[in-house]
Amino acid sequence: MKTKLQIIFYSMYGHIFRMTEAVAEGAKSVKDIEVETFRVAELVPDEILKKSGAMDAQKNYQHLPIIKPEQLTEADGFIFGTPTRFGNMCAQMRNFLDQLGGLWMKDALVGKVGSVYTSTGTQHGGQETTITSFHTTLLHLGMVIVGMPYSEKRQMTMEEISGGSPYGASTLAGDGKRMPSENELAMARFQGKHVAEITRALKQGNTSLNPNARHQ
Repeated sequence: MKTKLQIIFYSMYGHIFRMTEAVAEGAKSVKDIEVETFRVAELVPDEILKKSGAMDAQKNYQHLPIIKPEQLTEADGFIFGTPTRFGNMCAQMRNFLDQLGGLWMKDALVGKVGSVYTSTGTQHGGQETTITSFHTTLLHLGMVIVGMPYSEKRQMTMEEISGGSPYGASTLAGDGKRMPSENELAMARFQGKHVAEITRALKQGNTSLNPNARHQ
């Protein structure tokens, strides 16, 4: 039986989408893993997206389906990608998570794996706070949080400006023109593979992590 992993993201200008591609690549490299990629619904009006130039960027991933809350019951683990908004997740991702109350009431996500990656405009613009504050919601949902351990040595580089922390992969967008570097993409691939391996191990080796699963 395959382990199912969902990658759920929001990307305004394409930086998180590029990281999403790398995360998915890493996850798909793991045997017996089924990976699905979803985006969350947009909240910004079309006219504002056009003025900001975001609509053109989003054409590259408009073909991906929009996630529905009930679909989370189909997966064993999740990797969430969100840009930073003032040190927190973006409103689009928050809006989606706020729709999970029904699943929370049923303990439907208890024991499932959750992990997060992000992007910021500057080096110190919320790379870590965005991920760790996201973890709070995952803990309320009963998820098993997986980060990016220091066995991924790329996060320790001093040779270049780079995202990446033990909390998860990340990228620096700067003024929007800088896309993820190869170092950052490599960490995203590592995170995808790492989360997939742990999710598979938990599913195959310990089905008691969610005591309510048999009642669903």
